[in-house]
Amino acid sequence: METKTVKIEKPAEYNIIIGQSHFIKTVEDIYEAMVGAVPGIKFGMAFCESSGACLIRSAGTDDDLKKLAEKNALAVGAGHSFIIIMKDSYPINVLNAIKDVPEVCGIYCATANPVELVIAETETGRGILGVIDGSKPKGIEDDAGIKWRKDFLRKIGYKIS
Repeated sequence: METKTVKIEKPAEYNIIIGQSHFIKTVEDIYEAMVGAVPGIKFGMAFCESSGACLIRSAGTDDDLKKLAEKNALAVGAGHSFIIIMKDSYPINVLNAIKDVPEVCGIYCATANPVELVIAETETGRGILGVIDGSKPKGIEDDAGIKWRKDFLRKIGYKIS
Protein backbone atom coordinates (compact mmCIF):
# COMPACT_ATOMS: atom_id res chain seq x y z
CA MET A 1 0.00 0.00 0.00
CA GLU A 2 1.19 3.48 -0.86
CA THR A 3 0.02 6.59 0.98
CA LYS A 4 0.04 10.14 -0.33
CA THR A 5 -1.73 13.44 0.15
CA VAL A 6 -3.85 15.23 -2.43
CA LYS A 7 -4.46 18.97 -2.05
CA ILE A 8 -7.94 20.15 -2.97
CA GLU A 9 -7.72 23.05 -5.40
CA LYS A 10 -10.23 25.85 -4.86
CA PRO A 11 -10.40 29.60 -4.31
CA ALA A 12 -10.05 30.51 -0.60
CA GLU A 13 -13.61 31.84 -0.33
CA TYR A 14 -15.27 28.67 -1.66
CA ASN A 15 -16.60 26.00 0.69
CA ILE A 16 -16.31 22.28 0.10
CA ILE A 17 -17.92 19.12 1.38
CA ILE A 18 -16.15 15.80 0.88
CA GLY A 19 -17.83 12.52 1.63
CA GLN A 20 -18.31 8.88 0.73
CA SER A 21 -21.31 7.29 -0.88
CA HIS A 22 -22.16 3.92 -2.37
CA PHE A 23 -24.22 4.20 -5.55
CA ILE A 24 -24.29 5.99 -8.92
CA LYS A 25 -27.63 7.58 -7.96
CA THR A 26 -25.64 9.79 -5.55
CA VAL A 27 -25.06 12.46 -8.22
CA GLU A 28 -28.74 13.17 -8.83
CA ASP A 29 -29.78 12.78 -5.19
CA ILE A 30 -27.12 15.18 -3.88
CA TYR A 31 -28.06 17.66 -6.60
CA GLU A 32 -31.71 17.50 -5.49
CA ALA A 33 -30.73 17.83 -1.82
CA MET A 34 -28.60 20.91 -2.52
CA VAL A 35 -31.17 22.81 -4.60
CA GLY A 36 -33.96 21.78 -2.20
CA ALA A 37 -32.04 23.10 0.83
CA VAL A 38 -30.97 26.43 -0.71
CA PRO A 39 -32.89 27.61 -3.80
CA GLY A 40 -30.53 29.34 -6.23
CA ILE A 41 -27.40 27.79 -4.68
CA LYS A 42 -24.23 27.84 -6.81
CA PHE A 43 -22.32 24.56 -6.65
CA GLY A 44 -20.66 21.79 -8.57
CA MET A 45 -20.27 18.19 -7.42
CA ALA A 46 -18.39 15.19 -8.69
CA PHE A 47 -18.59 11.53 -7.71
CA CYS A 48 -15.92 8.86 -8.27
CA GLU A 49 -17.73 5.81 -9.60
CA SER A 50 -15.84 2.72 -8.42
CA SER A 51 -17.35 -0.05 -10.52
CA GLY A 52 -18.53 -0.51 -14.08
CA ALA A 53 -17.13 2.28 -16.26
CA CYS A 54 -15.38 3.89 -13.22
CA LEU A 55 -16.06 7.43 -14.42
CA ILE A 56 -16.22 10.77 -12.65
CA ARG A 57 -19.95 11.56 -12.62
CA SER A 58 -20.98 15.17 -12.01
CA ALA A 59 -23.79 17.69 -11.70
CA GLY A 60 -24.26 21.24 -10.48
CA THR A 61 -25.82 24.62 -11.01
CA ASP A 62 -22.58 26.34 -12.07
CA ASP A 63 -20.43 24.97 -14.90
CA ASP A 64 -17.15 26.38 -13.54
CA LEU A 65 -17.77 24.88 -10.09
CA LYS A 66 -18.75 21.57 -11.69
CA LYS A 67 -15.50 21.50 -13.70
CA LEU A 68 -13.48 22.35 -10.57
CA ALA A 69 -15.20 19.52 -8.66
CA GLU A 70 -14.46 17.12 -11.54
CA LYS A 71 -10.78 18.14 -11.59
CA ASN A 72 -10.45 17.57 -7.84
CA ALA A 73 -12.36 14.26 -7.92
CA LEU A 74 -10.06 13.00 -10.68
CA ALA A 75 -6.99 13.98 -8.60
CA VAL A 76 -8.40 12.22 -5.51
CA GLY A 77 -9.61 9.16 -7.42
CA ALA A 78 -10.93 7.40 -4.32
CA GLY A 79 -13.78 4.97 -4.94
CA HIS A 80 -17.27 6.22 -4.17
CA SER A 81 -15.99 9.54 -2.83
CA PHE A 82 -17.66 12.81 -3.73
CA ILE A 83 -16.71 16.44 -3.58
CA ILE A 84 -19.04 19.43 -3.56
CA ILE A 85 -17.68 22.92 -4.19
CA MET A 86 -19.94 25.82 -3.19
CA LYS A 87 -19.82 29.55 -3.83
CA ASP A 88 -21.66 32.24 -1.82
CA SER A 89 -23.13 29.62 0.54
CA TYR A 90 -22.11 27.55 3.53
CA PRO A 91 -22.07 23.83 4.36
CA ILE A 92 -24.20 24.49 7.46
CA ASN A 93 -27.10 25.25 5.11
CA VAL A 94 -26.94 21.93 3.23
CA LEU A 95 -25.08 19.44 5.40
CA ASN A 96 -28.11 17.80 7.02
CA ALA A 97 -29.84 17.47 3.64
CA ILE A 98 -26.74 15.75 2.24
CA LYS A 99 -26.46 13.44 5.27
CA ASP A 100 -30.10 12.45 4.67
CA VAL A 101 -29.33 11.23 1.13
CA PRO A 102 -29.71 7.43 1.45
CA GLU A 103 -26.51 6.68 -0.49
CA VAL A 104 -24.29 8.93 1.66
CA CYS A 105 -22.20 6.83 4.05
CA GLY A 106 -20.33 9.66 5.72
CA ILE A 107 -18.80 13.11 5.52
CA TYR A 108 -15.03 13.64 5.79
CA CYS A 109 -15.12 17.44 5.99
CA ALA A 110 -17.14 20.57 5.34
CA THR A 111 -14.95 23.67 5.27
CA ALA A 112 -13.58 26.71 3.48
CA ASN A 113 -10.08 25.94 4.83
CA PRO A 114 -7.27 24.58 2.70
CA VAL A 115 -7.72 20.79 2.63
CA GLU A 116 -5.46 17.86 1.95
CA LEU A 117 -6.77 14.31 1.77
CA VAL A 118 -4.63 11.45 3.01
CA ILE A 119 -5.03 8.75 0.37
CA ALA A 120 -4.11 5.05 0.41
CA GLU A 121 -3.59 3.27 -2.89
CA THR A 122 -3.43 -0.46 -3.48
CA GLU A 123 -3.58 -2.63 -6.60
CA THR A 124 -7.38 -2.44 -6.57
CA GLY A 125 -7.91 1.28 -6.03
CA ARG A 126 -7.75 4.29 -3.74
CA GLY A 127 -9.39 5.22 -0.48
CA ILE A 128 -9.49 8.29 1.75
CA LEU A 129 -7.78 7.62 5.08
CA GLY A 130 -8.38 11.05 6.53
CA VAL A 131 -8.49 14.79 6.06
CA ILE A 132 -6.12 17.62 6.96
CA ASP A 133 -8.47 20.58 7.39
CA GLY A 134 -6.78 23.94 7.85
CA SER A 135 -4.02 24.78 10.30
CA LYS A 136 -3.15 23.43 13.73
CA PRO A 137 -4.23 25.45 16.82
CA LYS A 138 -2.00 28.34 17.89
CA GLY A 139 -3.30 28.54 21.44
CA ILE A 140 -6.40 28.53 23.64
CA GLU A 141 -9.22 31.02 23.22
CA ASP A 142 -9.13 33.90 25.74
CA ASP A 143 -11.81 36.48 26.64
CA ALA A 144 -11.01 38.57 23.54
CA GLY A 145 -11.32 35.44 21.37
CA ILE A 146 -14.67 34.56 22.93
CA LYS A 147 -15.93 38.10 22.29
CA TRP A 148 -14.71 37.98 18.67
CA ARG A 149 -16.42 34.59 18.07
CA LYS A 150 -19.75 35.71 19.54
CA ASP A 151 -19.68 39.04 17.66
CA PHE A 152 -18.80 37.29 14.40
CA LEU A 153 -21.70 34.80 14.68
CA ARG A 154 -24.12 37.66 15.29
CA LYS A 155 -22.65 39.74 12.45
CA ILE A 156 -23.24 36.96 9.92
CA GLY A 157 -26.73 36.24 11.25
CA TYR A 158 -26.28 32.84 12.91
CA LYS A 159 -27.03 34.06 16.44
CA ILE A 160 -29.21 36.82 17.86
CA SER A 161 -28.22 39.36 20.51
